[in-house]
Amino acid sequence: MTVFDDDIPALANLDPDLLDALRRAAADAADHGVEFIVNSGWRTPAYQERLLREAVAKYGSEEEAARWVATPDTSPHVAGHAIDIGPSDATAWLSEHGADYGLCQIYRNEPWHYELRPEAIDHGCPPMYADPTHDPRMQQ
Repeated sequence: MTVFDDDIPALANLDPDLLDALRRAAADAADHGVEFIVNSGWRTPAYQERLLREAVAKYGSEEEAARWVATPDTSPHVAGHAIDIGPSDATAWLSEHGADYGLCQIYRNEPWHYELRPEAIDHGCPPMYADPTHDPRMQQ
C-alpha cells in the first residue's frame, strides 16, 4: 500500500502526526525517485497476537520471537505509533533523511520499522535498540 491510501485502516488509524510526517517524507523522497511502500501500519490486537504466535512457531520460543514481534499490549503498531516501510531504497532514504521529519528507526534488527520522534528534527534520532527486547516499553 502506498502512503496516500487514506481509506486503508493501517494508515487511517495511524497517529495523525506520524501520518503527516510520513506523507511529507514520502513526497520529498518521490522527488528523488524513491517510492515508499507501507508494509504495515496500525494493527488490531488480534492481528498482532497472530503475528506473535507465528513468530513463536518460526523462532521456537517466546524469548526469541520477542526479538521480532511485540505483544498486543506493548506493540507500537497496535497503538498506531509505528510503520514498516519498504522497499530497501525507501528505508535507505529514511535512514539518511528520516530525522528531518522526526521519523526514526528504532531497532537495529528492523531497518523497516519507524516511529515518530519529533525531537529528532532538532537533535537527531536517539540511539537504536539492538532489538525490541532491549526497549523498556516492551517490558510492561
